[in-house]
Amino acid sequence: MGARLGHGSLAGNLRRLSPVAPGRLESLCAHPLPPPMSCADATPKARRVLLILDAQVGLLAPPPAGVPRSPIVKSNLTRILLSARAASHPPLIVHVRNCGDAGEVDERGTPGWELVHAPLAHEPVIDKLKNNAFAGTRLGELVSAEARLVVVGLQSDFCVRATCSAALGRGNDVLLIKGAHATYDRLEVWLGGGVTAASAVEREVEAELEEAGVILLDMNDVPGVFAD
Repeated sequence: MGARLGHGSLAGNLRRLSPVAPGRLESLCAHPLPPPMSCADATPKARRVLLILDAQVGLLAPPPAGVPRSPIVKSNLTRILLSARAASHPPLIVHVRNCGDAGEVDERGTPGWELVHAPLAHEPVIDKLKNNAFAGTRLGELVSAEARLVVVGLQSDFCVRATCSAALGRGNDVLLIKGAHATYDRLEVWLGGGVTAASAVEREVEAELEEAGVILLDMNDVPGVFAD
């Protein structure tokens, strides 16, 4: 899920993105992308995207119903969303909502299925049935292959992993913020019924995705993520 980044500057972490011609890195860090169009015009070709995966009431309820770190992750997600909305040129903010099966914590139409953060009128909501948020949805119409995706949400070893992997396959630059994704403890069915703590699962996913090309950032990087 490789060594993890996030202890250096945001500019340093950006050096792990797609190769940049000599002399252009400083410009990229100072102006990560051209200012996006207005929210109305940015769809479907937004160049900067905040993708909030499955930040739903049931998954972020106090444990044990919600993930073990739900209070911290919920707070961090709120901080990231507010930072994106307050940016001088906000990214396209996309809320993804999982439609769970009957009896699951995110069963469609139940209170646990609802989003924790109410989307603004111009922020798309994507309902999905699969771990990969691009599969069977219009997300690919909203996000160009040239867009830089900041990914947060749940669950680390399902939607986060699958969606980040799919985005890399499309050619997107993908940034994952540590402390802003989470999952449940994992029952090791094939290892004698032991349990792997959720925090260990989250670190595994981070290392796996970093090895694949995802850039890992820390919460202290958030103020610069959406800056011009």
